[in-house]
Amino acid sequence: MGKLVVSLDGVVIKDVQITKDKTTLGRRPYNDIVIDNLAVSGEHAVLQMVGADVFIEDLNSTNGTYINGKAIKKQLLANNDIVEIGKYKIKFLLEDNGDYEKTMILKPGTATATNSGFGLPSNFGALPPAAASLPAAIKVLTGAAAGREVSLTKVVTTVGKPGVQVASITKRPSGYVFAHVEGAARPTVNGVPLTGESIALKDGDVIELAGTQMQFVHS
Repeated sequence: MGKLVVSLDGVVIKDVQITKDKTTLGRRPYNDIVIDNLAVSGEHAVLQMVGADVFIEDLNSTNGTYINGKAIKKQLLANNDIVEIGKYKIKFLLEDNGDYEKTMILKPGTATATNSGFGLPSNFGALPPAAASLPAAIKVLTGAAAGREVSLTKVVTTVGKPGVQVASITKRPSGYVFAHVEGAARPTVNGVPLTGESIALKDGDVIELAGTQMQFVHS
C-alpha cells in the first residue's frame, strides 16, 4: 500500500500509512489527516483507495489542491507525486511498487475522442519492452477508436471518462477483475449493470463504459 509524507518548508511533519478505503484530510480535528493551518479547509480533500489505486479528490476547498503544481479536482496518484495544500507538501509513496506500473487513463479531448468524450492516449496499445508474455487486452468496439486495443500489462488499468464514469481492471493471480470507480451510472458487463464491488472478467466479455463498448480478450 501507499503512504503520505507531509512536510512544511522541507521539514517532515508526519508520515501516514494509507490503510482505509477513504482517508480524509483537512483542518478539522475529525479528519484522518489533520493539518491545522488556515490555508487548509476544514474538509479539504479525500483519498480513496480502489484496489491498488489511490485517488485524491478536492472537496471544493477554498485554496484548492495541487498535484505537481497543477490544480486538480480528482486524480489518480502515482508514485512520488507531490500534493500541495497551502504551504504544505505531501509526497505519495508506493511502499512496494516493484510490480506496479502507473495506470493508464483513457482521457477525453484527444484526437481519437468520440462524441461521448471517451478518448485514448497517444500511446494506446503500446507494449513496454519488458513485456515477457502476451497479457489480456481490451478492444474498443464503438466510436472513432473502434478496433484499437490496449494490452493490460499493468497491475491496474483505469478506463473511462474522469468526472463521468471510470472503472478499473485489476490483474490478479486468479485472473482479471473489473470494478466501478467513479460515476453515478454503473458500467455494464454483457449488458448487465455491475451491482457489486467487482466482477471477474472472462474472454469475450463486453464492457460498456462512458458510452463506449469494449471487449475483454484473454487467450
